[in-house]
Amino acid sequence: MPGKVATKKGEKKPAGLGPGRLKADGTKSKRRGRKESYSIYIYKVLKQVHPDTGISSKAMSIMNSFVNDIFERIATEASRLAHYNKKHTITSREIQTAVRLHLPGELSKHAVSEGTKAVTKYTSSK
Repeated sequence: MPGKVATKKGEKKPAGLGPGRLKADGTKSKRRGRKESYSIYIYKVLKQVHPDTGISSKAMSIMNSFVNDIFERIATEASRLAHYNKKHTITSREIQTAVRLHLPGELSKHAVSEGTKAVTKYTSSK
């Protein structure tokens, strides 16, 4: 069989590309990078609140965009607050203030309490 290297038991094959990484002309194929998303976390939360409900890929894409947008807004606001106060570090205080500024009423209260709970859990586990 062409392309296979016969090896004895215990003998290592030479390092190189696997058969899936070569194009027909023998050159390397460019490997695609991983796309990061919040999909698994969105799905876990969905199953916590509505165990019998599913989500379409289009809806998941919208939710992922929403999470990225909120993250960007809060991070930008926290950065701005740190700059106003002549600080070089974004702390939980800046994040908390940014959340209070961007989320309305009851939603901001819940977000702050959940965030505080998460930070407390993290610091106690160290």
